[in-house]
Amino acid sequence: MRTYHQLTDPDRSGLLDQIGAQRKRVAERLAGVRRIVTVMSGKGGVGKSYVTAHLARALARGGWGVGVLDADLNGPTIPGLLQAPPTAQPPAVGLDGVKCISMGQFLDAGAPLSFTGPAAESFVWRGAMEASALREFLGDVEWGTLDVLLVDLPPGMQRYIELCDILGNPPAVLTVTIPTPESRDAVRRAMRAAVDRGSELLGIVENMVGREFVGTAAQDLAEEFATPVLARIPWHPTPETWSQLAAQL
Repeated sequence: MRTYHQLTDPDRSGLLDQIGAQRKRVAERLAGVRRIVTVMSGKGGVGKSYVTAHLARALARGGWGVGVLDADLNGPTIPGLLQAPPTAQPPAVGLDGVKCISMGQFLDAGAPLSFTGPAAESFVWRGAMEASALREFLGDVEWGTLDVLLVDLPPGMQRYIELCDILGNPPAVLTVTIPTPESRDAVRRAMRAAVDRGSELLGIVENMVGREFVGTAAQDLAEEFATPVLARIPWHPTPETWSQLAAQL
């Protein structure tokens, strides 16, 4: 299968021009955003959204302009964590003045995410529609001037890859894990993919430390990827815990 870079005949779809125009629009909308940081692990259940929301609030309390883009379209939790109200003109403003956009603001309570289209062919176009939704969150939302835009990624790596393609450059990555070896092994694969794409690894946050989850995942990953452990978050963190993590960024 040839790529668009290998085509020799005229391309009537104008796809390359469309991609270029979309990237230009995203770049213009994000011109006031000093830094984009993705929060990822590659797996579920480690508390990425929890870390993202509380880190955002700590940064905002420190005087930063902060936004959060909830890229987990199928399991959005950021509006609840930030207590962000529905709004006709996104982004919404949540606790401590954090701006956010999430699919959760557009879904009825308990309703699954669904796109209009032929149900029998949803496996063909659903991925494209989700990538389009992410692009709209970036290119259609008036973020204004921000010091940092945190992107809360879902499990897996597909949304990260889509984000890299939309932005044109790989964003910096903050990694979240829990202490267990199972988490370490899953997160390792995600970090390797991020490195291969060219993302800067900012550091590792080890969440849910001190009770049932036993292991040395954060330290193992830090040594393997030569990146620091920025924080070890206990089961009942205090505001000072998040302030200390915010100071690392």
